[in-house]
Amino acid sequence: MRRYLPRPHQVVLLIGFLTALGALASGLAPELTGWHDDSTVAREVFINIPKPLEVAFYLAVSTALFLVSWLVSLRVRNYERGKPDNRRTTKDNVHRRMRDFRSGVWMRTLLRDPAAGVMHSLIYFGFLVLFIVTLVLEVDHQLPSSLKFLHGRTYEGYAFIGDLFGLVFLTGILWAFARRYGQRPYRIRIKTKPEHLVILVTFLAIAVTGFTTEAFRIAALRSSAGSAANFEKWSFVGWALSGVVKSWSVGGLHDAHRWSWSIHVIAFLGFLVILPTTMLRHMVTSPMNMYLKDRPRPKGAMREMPNLMETELETFGASTVEDFTWKQLFDTDACTVCGRCTSVCPAHATGKPLDPREIVLKTGEVMNATGSPPTSPPVGTDVEIKVTADNLFERITSAELWSCTTCKACDEICPVNIEILDKILDMRRYLSLMESDFPVELGNTYRSMENSGNVYGMNQAERGDWAAGLEGVEIVDPGSSFDHEYLYWIGCAGSFDDRNKKTSRAVSKLLQRAGIDFAILGPSELCTGDPARRSGNEYIFQMLAMQNIEALDGLGVRKIITQCPHCFNTLKNEYPQLNGHYEVVHHSEFLMELIADGRLSMAGASLAERVTYHDSCYLGRHNDVYLAPRKVIGSLAGIDIVEMPRNGTKGMCCGAGGARMWMEETIGKKVNVERTQEALATGAERIAVACPFCYVMMDDGVKGEGRDEDVKVQDIAEMLLESLENEASVPAPASATDFEPGI
Repeated sequence: MRRYLPRPHQVVLLIGFLTALGALASGLAPELTGWHDDSTVAREVFINIPKPLEVAFYLAVSTALFLVSWLVSLRVRNYERGKPDNRRTTKDNVHRRMRDFRSGVWMRTLLRDPAAGVMHSLIYFGFLVLFIVTLVLEVDHQLPSSLKFLHGRTYEGYAFIGDLFGLVFLTGILWAFARRYGQRPYRIRIKTKPEHLVILVTFLAIAVTGFTTEAFRIAALRSSAGSAANFEKWSFVGWALSGVVKSWSVGGLHDAHRWSWSIHVIAFLGFLVILPTTMLRHMVTSPMNMYLKDRPRPKGAMREMPNLMETELETFGASTVEDFTWKQLFDTDACTVCGRCTSVCPAHATGKPLDPREIVLKTGEVMNATGSPPTSPPVGTDVEIKVTADNLFERITSAELWSCTTCKACDEICPVNIEILDKILDMRRYLSLMESDFPVELGNTYRSMENSGNVYGMNQAERGDWAAGLEGVEIVDPGSSFDHEYLYWIGCAGSFDDRNKKTSRAVSKLLQRAGIDFAILGPSELCTGDPARRSGNEYIFQMLAMQNIEALDGLGVRKIITQCPHCFNTLKNEYPQLNGHYEVVHHSEFLMELIADGRLSMAGASLAERVTYHDSCYLGRHNDVYLAPRKVIGSLAGIDIVEMPRNGTKGMCCGAGGARMWMEETIGKKVNVERTQEALATGAERIAVACPFCYVMMDDGVKGEGRDEDVKVQDIAEMLLESLENEASVPAPASATDFEPGI
């Protein structure tokens, strides 16, 4: 039976048709009933408006409403081109969906930027209340005389609210003009198009003519009714303006009222037309996108792919509009073109080709240009830009995609929850698997992972050598059972990189101090596959992941401690896609727990230095772990902790994520240099990290700045162990464990 259900775009058309009929009926009903409100403190609908104009009004509005539904249905047909995406509302997620929807409707996400947030709030809530005020008037217009309620004190309150929010709306519009064409922030200036002026002028016309129409109506009433019109003082803006024109003749006021009313109606009809055809559509699509935020996979997980060893698929990743899901396509119409993603992108900030906003807009351009029939792009484009085929790479270059560090800053800051990173990663999958179009350095990394089981191409037999001379660290035989509480997953960097070997030893010693029963896999541990998956090579990822899952399940491992956020994210969030289910904890979280419950005593632990902590993207934005590493170093006595300007959810990437660790950075300023300079500007003597990639990038940055003699980069575990082994004892400041990032 399901095949007989109407498609979404047909439902939109049906709703539009019924709405248009309703508008016509609302104009016809009062003419047939003749119901009228005889109260002296009330407002007559269509006062001073000739009957032909009234008829034209209802015909025009009903026609415009159906036109809007038709234009919206064309856009919905574009979304239907996408693949399925489970965004159903269930009893388990309805609470989260409503919470996200409220965040969108109440402007909570926009208010992260107070200036832009307040401005948009004035426009949005002003317009919304004015729309409700108009609907209330129309409802009252339809009711029998005995049920009409817009009279007396109710009308006075109604009039006051209408003028108040009309003023709010007008203030927001004027503020928007000043911000876009006066202040002109970079992220707004570079995408300002003629349609923005059309939208603001339309809104301005609605606001201004709303007040002038009211003013001429009240002035005419004052001229004819005298003091009996004093109840209109509650329309405080219209009343004040009416005082300016009350000396006009009654005929002149009536003519001015009709002209102002006509322009007001035309402006409203214009609003209806530009709503689905310009970026103004985000008034509707953005809250809907917020509602659809909740999804079945974890925040840090990529979209699942079928088993590549068994699938019958002939193409992988995304190269055409149809390769994306309907939700990914809907995203393009929810974009507010605010540029917040642009402002936080580390690649864009350091001169790389990538601008996350452009990924969304260009996807929308291809989708709409290849629709049947073609529809308007998310925002106006230059006339020179042509799209000739349903191919995303007509507008998006591989250089843009490979510049991404997958830090998720764009997704995190987006006020309407557009999933930008998913689009980039899906297109990387196509480039890597179908075109072999990837930076040449990645070829060596792929070969190392495929042939050696690690990104460095090192001998797997040496994977446990970092533990040489460290008593009590057992390497588990893959053929035996796992008789320990925890498996300590070291990762490639912790096993082979000299700097990160120190972290592996430090974590091991701390676990031993706390009496934790753990073991390591040594040569049996393979790369989790994160660099392959984030660079699009799903084949190598699945190959490594399945071998690891087979080994872990064969041993009976259930609890895993990691020191690498990338391993942490992959084991915790992505291995379940391949039926690998484990309790995974990052060493920062585990150390915090050990300190909190007293198993790891901090008595005498001190570090009388100034320290700044650098957030790992895969620990923070991908998994929301911000406080744990801070609480660990905050437990040290005598420590002076200072935050970098960009920290927590707004932290700056080190530049190594998304397999960028193994790619040359030849365009613009190096990301790790930008972040290192920010860390050094704090005056810190140590830079604390909780990720092996961050360790390498920040350490290289410090050396590149010639500051390695006076500034040390360390993992939080090394810092903790060094402090515990320090005999000096410095009293802890009262606030040492209480500081939090700016999240």
